[in-house]
Order: sequence, then structure tokens, then C-alpha cells
Amino acid sequence: MKIVVLDGYTLNPGDLSWNGLKKFGDVIVYDRTPTDKIVERAIGAEIVYTNKTPLDKVVLEQLDSLKFIGVLATGYNVVDTKAAKEHGIVVTNIPGYGTDSVAQLAFALLLELCHHVQHHSNSVMQGKWSQSVDFCYWDYALTELAGKTMGIIGFGNIGGKVADIATAFGMNIIGNSQPETDQSHRKNFRWASIPQLLEQSDVVSIHCPLFPETKGLINKDSLKLMKSSAFLLNTSRGPIIVDEDLAEALNNGTIAGAGIDVLSVEPPSADNPLFSAKNCIITPHIAWATKEARTRLMDIAVNNLDAFMNGNPVNVVNK
Repeated sequence: MKIVVLDGYTLNPGDLSWNGLKKFGDVIVYDRTPTDKIVERAIGAEIVYTNKTPLDKVVLEQLDSLKFIGVLATGYNVVDTKAAKEHGIVVTNIPGYGTDSVAQLAFALLLELCHHVQHHSNSVMQGKWSQSVDFCYWDYALTELAGKTMGIIGFGNIGGKVADIATAFGMNIIGNSQPETDQSHRKNFRWASIPQLLEQSDVVSIHCPLFPETKGLINKDSLKLMKSSAFLLNTSRGPIIVDEDLAEALNNGTIAGAGIDVLSVEPPSADNPLFSAKNCIITPHIAWATKEARTRLMDIAVNNLDAFMNGNPVNVVNK
């Protein structure tokens, strides 16, 4: 059996092993695959894995041997799942592997916005503290989270974990999600519409999937609903935010700051307006990438294939 991994580098830059897949057949791993090489590399394969390499209808129609697509991520919009189903191809994803890591980075971004730890450390190393006439100083307003309100858009596993951490900081929680799940165990929680959530939250953290209805959800109009003192976090999908509108909101003081791990185009163009926006912290889509999370991802990918081979596929997204 021929197994092809089209873009394996980000999952496994060398610190993990592909041996789990090798028990099922001959595995060929490409670090990256340009779009004009997809068919050439995947032809004849019964199993194909992709992370961000697109598998659209035109490509799938040329892969007669293909029976299984494993998406090496939770989001699966890179695959035309309808076309795959029409061709009898099972498509699976990897849910739940990055819950703890993504929630952790959301708070790393938030705490940096609250305290500007790196900036203050840099200023100390540059001699500012040594030259200070006072025993302490700060260059930005410092923010305490206790008693403030965290608004979470998308209340799945990751949103719930973010709520757990926010609760530990003494925050109140507003959630928005479809469907509204039972959160009766949370005494500091309530559901709200997105406009209400934006208006009432001190921190807004995005954890919803990217669908047509969520693309551009955070835009010029929705940003105007937020408090001028509020922070915006996005560790979900870049196109949920209109980059230009967020940059304008930050520069105009419509909101106080943003911490984002994803952008509308990745990798971004060098002139992305957020690169010069005020009080904007950007990390290069690393929330998912702790070794622990990637190890879980690899294990689930292997388990998905094992279940498929045994006639009981799991995590199927195109039933």
C-alpha cells in the first residue's frame, strides 16, 4: 500500500517518527508539496495525508486509487469533502489534540498584553532600570485580570479550556457558540449574542471554526462594539478577522490591544498592516505546535488509519 504525506515538515521537523504509519505500507514523506506537484506525488496512493496542501475536486478526480485522506489538523477546509464523498474517499481530521496548548498560548498572548514582559525585560537589559531614579518603572499601563470579563466566541473543547483558565484568574465568562452546551457547572458564566459579548467583554478570545458565516466576523463594524480598553485574541483561524480593520482599530484606539497567532494569509505578505499596528502581538501560528500536542496529533493520525483499515473509521468529516 502506498501512503503519501504531502506536507509533513510542520508536524514533524525531525523530532517525531513516522514509524506508526509504516506498519500499514510504504510511506513517502514530502516536507512540502507545491500545488503543481500534488497529483504527480499522490497518484497511485491509497492513503494521502495533508495539513495545508489543498485537495480540491480537480485533484481528487485524478487520484483513482485514493481511498483515505487524513488531514493532519482539526480544520479540514483544505479538502473538498463533498467531492471526496462522491468518489468514495473517507476524510478524517484530528480533533482535540491541541486543546491545552492552544489555550496556553491564548493566555501567553493575554499576559503579554497585560504586562509587556518582553518589553520590560529588554528595557532592563538595555540599562533603563540601572539608570532609574526610582526602585521600579513601567512603560505601559499594567492590567489585572481578576474581576474582568472574558468573552469566548466558540465554546468547544478549546473555548472550554480557556474558560477554565480564565476562571482560575478570577474572571467572569461570556460564551457564544452553536449549539449552546450545558455549562451549569460554571457559576461565573452566561451565554450572549456576539454583539452583546463584544460590548460587555474586557477580553475577547476567538475559538470558533472558519466557516463562510464566521469569515470576516471581526470587522470594522464589530470592532466598534468593543470597549476601548478591551483586548482581542485569535488563536483560531486568521480569516475570521479582517486584518486591515483590526489594524485600523488598534491605531485609532478603538480597542486597546490584540494578541494573534493566525493571519488571513499564511505566510503573510511583508506589508500586512498588523505588522505596524499599535499594541499588536503576533506569533507565527504556533499555538498547536508544542511537541506534546504534535505527538498527540501523530498518534491520532495513526489511530485514524488503523480504524479505517479495520473497517470502523473514526473522526470522519464527510459521512
